[in-house]
Amino acid sequence: MNIHELTVEELYEKIQAKEIKPSEVVGALFERIEASDETIGSFLFVNKEEGLKRAEELDRLQAEDRMDGALFGIPMGIKDNICTKDILTTCASRMLEDFNPVYDATVMDKLNEENPVMMGKQNMDEFAMGGSTENSYFKPARNPWDTKAVPGGSSGGSAAAVAAGYVPFSLGSDTGGSVRQPSAFCGVVGMKPTYGRVSRYGLVAFASSLDQIGPITRNVRDNAKILEIISGSHGKDSTSMPGVEAEFLEGIDRDLSGMKIALPKEFIGEGIDDEVSASVRRSAEIFESLGATVEEVSIPHTKYGVSAYYLIASSEASANLARFDGIRYGYKAEGAQTLEEHYKKTRSEGFGSEVKRRILLGTFVLSAGHYDQHYIRAQKLRSLLEGEMKQLFSEYDLIIGPTTPTAAYDIGEKSDDSLQMYKDDILTVPANLTGMPALSIPSGLSRDGRPIGLQLIGNHFDEKKIYNAAFKFEEQFNLHEELKKLQLEVR
Repeated sequence: MNIHELTVEELYEKIQAKEIKPSEVVGALFERIEASDETIGSFLFVNKEEGLKRAEELDRLQAEDRMDGALFGIPMGIKDNICTKDILTTCASRMLEDFNPVYDATVMDKLNEENPVMMGKQNMDEFAMGGSTENSYFKPARNPWDTKAVPGGSSGGSAAAVAAGYVPFSLGSDTGGSVRQPSAFCGVVGMKPTYGRVSRYGLVAFASSLDQIGPITRNVRDNAKILEIISGSHGKDSTSMPGVEAEFLEGIDRDLSGMKIALPKEFIGEGIDDEVSASVRRSAEIFESLGATVEEVSIPHTKYGVSAYYLIASSEASANLARFDGIRYGYKAEGAQTLEEHYKKTRSEGFGSEVKRRILLGTFVLSAGHYDQHYIRAQKLRSLLEGEMKQLFSEYDLIIGPTTPTAAYDIGEKSDDSLQMYKDDILTVPANLTGMPALSIPSGLSRDGRPIGLQLIGNHFDEKKIYNAAFKFEEQFNLHEELKKLQLEVR
């Protein structure tokens, strides 16, 4: 039995049937991490001692037939900007290099109620600012499909760990595509839920009106299962929505006859690689063969989405990161003679170049004389884009398109061209600006064997419809066998 090939559901069934012990699962995956993650770089902290201890506790409960919890004995990885009590949460930054939270994020409370095993904290772009996981203070991450390539970002460690078979699921955060883009690059499934479906309490904030925590898995059913578990409100998060239906597995295999799907021409036009556009058109044909209707439409304001996104996100980042000043916690610079000098030295030394770039942009946008010209106009554009997409959803069930303009690119290829990397978010930022749910699933392979992702966008709180369409598509096309071969090669 190759434990690293098993999905969440398969592992759960075998543990419940006592075919395998939690400690055997966890031990095998820790061995796999030790054998090859030095190359991949998906983990910043491996929770081996506590993880094995927890697995042994679950072994005893298994022997006593007390296997409570929907994730009993299932290993998991967590992006390093989600607070985990007494476990380092660094945001891949020098600023928080030694930060141990005194509380768990809401999503951790919800997961821990189901008795999984925490394997460790996963690599990311510093403070979730980047699209390649090259901006980590500690080390870059690599793509398990091709270690010359980036895994995407900012949740690159989370996606790479699932693709490499280190964990069957992980959590990431998505501000402008940071779950979906690495999922596309790594050939796995990643969901950005509706804004407010999952509590952000305990997520270190980048851009508060855009951030959402989402699951990354190898298949659609596992993804739906994890989102069911982490969905729900929290009293300390006023943006989380209470009482929203979250039974995503119910009816997931429903026939797609009568479903209407929109394919925006802007998503397959200029700037999109030919093989990516071809993959989307093949995907549209698959949906039509399943009984759905696919029609080409237009969303004109999507071409302004990236500009609006970076103005809004950088403005919110400028405000959110002001708390990291070296006074209360985090990195503290040495040798400062005055309070002002202490602030300057701490923030200059503690933040990386990409974080400083966005803080400067956000501070400029919010400054007197520029606020109306840039920030207010970006928010107006955001409203126009949401109106266009809401209008589409009055006629269509889903919107489809590529997740990214290209397949994964080589490490270092775009690290000196931030503007080009920002443009790569053109397909993912609309879902964040509008707060709508979006899922990335594998839809093909490029000429050099790197995965291509298909994005499905739904109306607010329509995740169930997205999972239904994605599951039926996955029955026709998936990378499951290719992932198994890949994982054996990584070993």
